[in-house]
Amino acid sequence: MDFKKVNAPSTTVTRDMNTLCEGVGNVYEVVSIIGKRSNQISLNIKNELDQKLKEFGTTGDTMEETHENREQIEVSRYYEKLPKPTLIAAKEFEDGDLVYGFRGQKRN
Repeated sequence: MDFKKVNAPSTTVTRDMNTLCEGVGNVYEVVSIIGKRSNQISLNIKNELDQKLKEFGTTGDTMEETHENREQIEVSRYYEKLPKPTLIAAKEFEDGDLVYGFRGQKRN
């Protein structure tokens, strides 16, 4: 997933739950769908960040050997400025970009 192209808000937005529930019919199912997608996004971001930070890893980490690495700081700041995974998942749900289903039921 390309997080640079995400157009989700970076701050919390109040949403009308009635409009969110129209397609699903149940508030709890909507929360479950967004929560599960949020966990997936969070894992993707974490894995991507870990891969990028491994490039900067050193073999011996002691207080004397630790120094600032400007590129590492910029990578970390980029990921800190991304919208939270729950906001990304909620935006995807609102836009209809999520495919979801429940056991025993056929949904979207």
